[in-house]
Amino acid sequence: MPANLPVGRLLGPVVPGPMPLAPFATWVTGSRGRFYPEEESATRTCYSRDRDRIIHSTAFRRLKHKTQVFVEHEGDYYRTRLTHSLEVAQLARSLARSLKADEDLAETIALSHDLGHTPFGHAGEDALAAVTADIGGFDHNAHALRLVTKLEHRYADFDGLNLTWETLEGLVKHNGPIAPPAPGPIAGFDARWTLELSRWPGIEAQIAALADDIAYVNHDIDDGLRAKLFSVGDIQNAPLAGPHAKAVSARYGELELSRFIGEMIRTLMSALLDDLRAETGARLDKARPGSAEAVRALPYALVALSGPMQAELKALKKFLFTHMYQHPRVIASMTRAQAVITDLFEAFVADPTLLPPDWARLCGQGGAGGVVRDYIAGMTDTYALAEYARVFRNEIQL
Repeated sequence: MPANLPVGRLLGPVVPGPMPLAPFATWVTGSRGRFYPEEESATRTCYSRDRDRIIHSTAFRRLKHKTQVFVEHEGDYYRTRLTHSLEVAQLARSLARSLKADEDLAETIALSHDLGHTPFGHAGEDALAAVTADIGGFDHNAHALRLVTKLEHRYADFDGLNLTWETLEGLVKHNGPIAPPAPGPIAGFDARWTLELSRWPGIEAQIAALADDIAYVNHDIDDGLRAKLFSVGDIQNAPLAGPHAKAVSARYGELELSRFIGEMIRTLMSALLDDLRAETGARLDKARPGSAEAVRALPYALVALSGPMQAELKALKKFLFTHMYQHPRVIASMTRAQAVITDLFEAFVADPTLLPPDWARLCGQGGAGGVVRDYIAGMTDTYALAEYARVFRNEIQL
C-alpha cells in the first residue's frame, strides 16, 4: 500500500467478485486456529468452513421458529430470528466487500449472532434471566458461545462446532469489549482460551454489529406497517425514516403498501449504509491500522455511523419502541409468553423427571437449574407452547 494513499481512498465502489483484502482485514493466514486442532479444507477457507458449520447446526435451524417481534401465530410473513439473521448476513457481506474485509468471516459472525436467543424474543430472554438469577442468570451471547463450544453434538472428537478463534471472538464481542464480570459461560471459556474480552474485535465483527442494527430497524418498520401497529402517516412523522417516507409519497402519490415499504426501505437503508461507509472510511484514514491486531488494539470502534446519524437512528429506535415493541398487542402476547417460560422452568426444576430422559439424566450431574436453563433456551416458540401443554395439560394462547 503506498505510504501517501489514505486508507479510505482504498474503499472504492462495490464490484462483483472477490476483492483483495485490506491490511487491516482478518486474514485467514493469520488465524489463531481452532481449540481442537484439525486439518483444514483444501477447498474452503477456515472462515467459510465455520459458516458452513453454523448453517448446518441444530441451533441455526431452530431460529426458523423463534420470535423476532411477532410470535408465529400472528402470521408467517413476519421476520423470525432466522430471516433476520439472513438479512444481517447479506448486509455484513456487502459491507465487508466494500471495506475490503473478509466477507466469509463477516457473514459467519452475522449468521451466528442470534444463535443463543430464547423462544419469544427478548421477552423470553428477560423471563429466563429473571427466573435463573440465583444461578447466574441468562445472556444470549453467552448461551450462543455455550452452544457452539458445548451443546452442539455433531462430531465424535469434540463437543460443539470447534469454530476458529476469530469467529468465537466475533460471536462474543461483536457489540464491543466485555467489561468484568463476564457472564459465566464467557468467563469460563475465556479462562481456557482467552478471547481478549477487554479489546475491540476485528473489523468483520464490528461490521456484523452495525449490519444487525441497520437490518432490524428497517425490517421492523416493514413488519410494523404490515401488522398495522402504526400507519404510513405515523412513519412519515418519525425521526430519520420520515423524510424518506414523505419523499416516496411525493414522488409516486398513493402506493400499494408493499411498494411504499419497498421504496422507503430502499432509500433509508442506502442512507444508513452510505453514512457508515463514509464514517468508517474517515476513521480508517485517521487510524491507518496496518493489521487486524492493530484494529483490536484501538480504544474505539472503527466501523461506525457518524454522530448525527447515530442520533437520528437512536430517535427512530425510540419511535419503534413506543409504537411497536410497547404496543398493547405485542405486550399482551409477550406477557403470556414470559409466563410460559417461568412456569416451565419452575416445573422442570421441581420435577426433573418431566424432562426428556436424556436431559433428566444430566440433572444428576450438577443440579437441575443449569440443565433446565439450557433446555428452555434451545426451544422454539412452538415447542415451548407444546411443552407447556404437555406439562400443565393446558394449552395457552399467545
